[in-house]
Amino acid sequence: MSSRALSSELQHPVRNAQLFLNRALLSRRLRRLASGGVFTSMAAIGVHFGYTCACVAVFKDGRADVVANDAGDRVTPAVVAYRDTEQIVGIAAKQGRIRNANNTVVKVKQILGRRYDDPDAQVHREESKCIVVNKSDLPRYEIDLEETTKYVSPEDVAKLIFHKMKETAQSALGSDVKDAVITVPFEFGEMQKNALRQAAENAGFNVLRLIHEPSAALLAYGIGQDSPLGKSHALVYKLGGTSLSVTILEVNSGMYRVLATQTDHSTGGESFTQELARFLAAEFKKTFKQDVTTNPRAMLKLMNSADVAKHTLSTLGSANCFVDSLYDGMDFECNVSRARFELICSSLLNKSIQPIKSVVLCGGSARIPKLQQMIRDLFSDVELLNSIPPDEVIPVGAAIQAGILVGKDSLVLGEEFITLDCCAGDITVKEMDESGADIFTVLFPSGTPLPARRQHTLQGPGTFSSVKLELFQAQQPIAQIVLKDLEPKEELHDIITVLTMKRDGSLHVTCTEQSSGRSEAVTIETAAAAS
Repeated sequence: MSSRALSSELQHPVRNAQLFLNRALLSRRLRRLASGGVFTSMAAIGVHFGYTCACVAVFKDGRADVVANDAGDRVTPAVVAYRDTEQIVGIAAKQGRIRNANNTVVKVKQILGRRYDDPDAQVHREESKCIVVNKSDLPRYEIDLEETTKYVSPEDVAKLIFHKMKETAQSALGSDVKDAVITVPFEFGEMQKNALRQAAENAGFNVLRLIHEPSAALLAYGIGQDSPLGKSHALVYKLGGTSLSVTILEVNSGMYRVLATQTDHSTGGESFTQELARFLAAEFKKTFKQDVTTNPRAMLKLMNSADVAKHTLSTLGSANCFVDSLYDGMDFECNVSRARFELICSSLLNKSIQPIKSVVLCGGSARIPKLQQMIRDLFSDVELLNSIPPDEVIPVGAAIQAGILVGKDSLVLGEEFITLDCCAGDITVKEMDESGADIFTVLFPSGTPLPARRQHTLQGPGTFSSVKLELFQAQQPIAQIVLKDLEPKEELHDIITVLTMKRDGSLHVTCTEQSSGRSEAVTIETAAAAS
């Protein structure tokens, strides 16, 4: 989407924009109820059902955390494989797709709640390895088993994925949990929303609310807490598995209002995987003089290897791609550097850049370091919020919303007052401006509800080999952190500082120098909290 197109969208806000509570607004409402209620903590969960992956976060004891599935992964592929005696959900289904492609369903969200003649359903039908047929004007997956052929609705496939998420949450909590908030794309119509809700309810969830994905992303970072009475704007940039969406929201008095949104279904994480897979196929052809691009099974193997390599390159400088018996019994191995990957996908990276001012990154493919750097280079004053793993942002926000709703339902009459853990005094950071004068920036204002998280960028002269961060509470020094042995450079040192204050008032601080990755962390036990 061009900057001109985005500006045009800003002038024509979307109708019926949705409003959502954030934690600051909840705190004020709880205080107003303090004279007649007592708050009981209950567990609730947030579920993000994406086009390619699903993720679940649990809200309990005042915080939201993503939980791992039985394979130890925090994100589960939204893939369902049908076999004669069972249905398999997740990584095992994805890995087994090479041998069982015709009975493996992927990207079911594309077709959920749509009629067979819907254009999006037709695109899905053409791309799906699992046959999609028309049954009473509704799409059905044709599953061929040894003794029978069965026809499965998209809603039944989605039910299995939701059930997997429910099992994952229950395993983490050690008990049953039903209350959940489910995320939906902003462009979903009523039929798609109803189908998603029905699938979740059939899996055993009590759906408290459907929340739009951009609003969940803001809620995960507590956007609006710093100045709950002021008005600001944020842009949520989501590069997921199959699409790129850009949403502009107004944050006003603790409420979120969607002003404009635009989605590009031609760009997504799979696009990067496909580019890398095509490169690997070309390398195989150079070595073995064999073209595997017309062999579906070989290309599926390369796609799996490319997908693993893509994720590896988000954190490491190189990745080794190895495919056993790729074609005609020949094994294939290729090492791909991050620089090579960026060159291969350069056109996609350029296409993915959008005009932004305040950004929340979400979607697994937003992990790509080059993409994040391009955003920083293009907009030097941008605040890039990515301290939460991008593929976990949306479910965390949904879990927080679920916790809010469960908390509201759990207000019962009684004689006790509601007590809220709050920051006892302003937590400030000391830094210097260009003239050398001290500047104090308030990161946690007095009365901030806990737990809370803040991210702050501290800059230091590039000629310095060390940078010192000083923290104060109520004008009294409480901690110093020094980053040493920094490489001198012409531009400023950018120090990303993430501060997390827990309910007990302890403060955990992590400082990371952006270019070198050097990091220091400290936990301060004396940052007092008040009720």
